[in-house]
Amino acid sequence: MEIVAAEVLRLLAESDQTVAVAESLTGGMVACELTAVPGASRSFRGSVTAYATELKHRVLGVDAGLLAAEGAVNAQVAGEMAAGVRRVLGASWGIATTGVAGPDPQDGQPVGTVFISVDGPEGRKTVPLRLNGSRAEIRRESARTVLELLSSQLRKNARRQDTEQIGGI
Repeated sequence: MEIVAAEVLRLLAESDQTVAVAESLTGGMVACELTAVPGASRSFRGSVTAYATELKHRVLGVDAGLLAAEGAVNAQVAGEMAAGVRRVLGASWGIATTGVAGPDPQDGQPVGTVFISVDGPEGRKTVPLRLNGSRAEIRRESARTVLELLSSQLRKNARRQDTEQIGGI
């Protein structure tokens, strides 16, 4: 995971952009991976570990009606968490994790149900995951996958900007 975190921070630094993280089931793991990379402070704005459902609303601005109706383990919640942390911490990009690591189901969702999201200059991408393994494995895989999703979005964004600069479409 440290290689992916380093790649994300390199891509952010090259484009003079920043990232903020909103975490639920990963409990700070994504922020920990990013801050383990020397020089992370150039691009890492900070994080919010909104483990309690009401914090997703109060701190990150996730719609309270959505949380009441659907619970915290939901694709739209992940997207709103990513957008919220991006806004609250003033970052170019926001990423988020929410889901069920176990041992018990939550909000009617089975263990291993995870949603990750990236919100950036070109819009939002949210991905559902169905993970197997222990609680620790589900949390680790969620953290790794959200960093890979951000890396992919950053590379796509960089290619788009390069094409625009040379007069392409």
